[in-house]
Formats: sequence, structure tokens, C-alpha cells
Amino acid sequence: MPLSDVRSVFMPYCVKREADGRYAVLNREYKPVGFWTKAHVTYADHPVLVKIKGLTAARAARISYKGDPNIETIYLYDDGCVPTENATNMNAYLARLAELAKLEIDGEPPRS
Repeated sequence: MPLSDVRSVFMPYCVKREADGRYAVLNREYKPVGFWTKAHVTYADHPVLVKIKGLTAARAARISYKGDPNIETIYLYDDGCVPTENATNMNAYLARLAELAKLEIDGEPPRS
């Protein structure tokens, strides 16, 4: 997948839970949103992992493009419903993104 458009780099593709229960919000290359690289990224090496309050199976199903209640990896779209392909896909993606945006992050950001 080329990183040649804003969507693929700067917009969430999925939310992935790590073993410690924190989540990374990832782009289409499974890199943290905003990382424009094909290099391997270890999420824990960067301040990108967060605890998300209220991320239940029911909420995951509303965020998932296929209504999947799995809280381990939540996909907001796939190759069959790329948001930039048409208005229907974009509107559906934005509705899922709005649901994700309502969630709160638990804790304080790391200090540099």
C-alpha cells in the first residue's frame, strides 16, 4: 500500500490493542497515525499508546466497518470501502470516526 495520500498516513485505519491494554491508533501501513514511513515501528518506543476509557465490545462494533465487537483490533475501513473512493464510503467512515472521537483517553500524556 503506497503512502501517497493524506488518508493513508494521517487518518485512522484501525485501533490496535497491545498486550498491556493500551491502544495504538494506526494508519493504513499499521504505523501510528502521522508516521510517514515504511520502516518497522515499535509502538512502545514512541508516545503513541493510550488507555481508552469506555471502549467496550458494543462501542467497538459501532466503530468497526463490519460491526465487529472485537476490542483487540478495530478496523474503520478496508479495501472494499476506502473512504476516499466515494461519498457513501466517506460518510460511513466519518460516522465511525465520530464514534471513536467521543472516547476519552485515560491518564496523563508522557512528559518529554
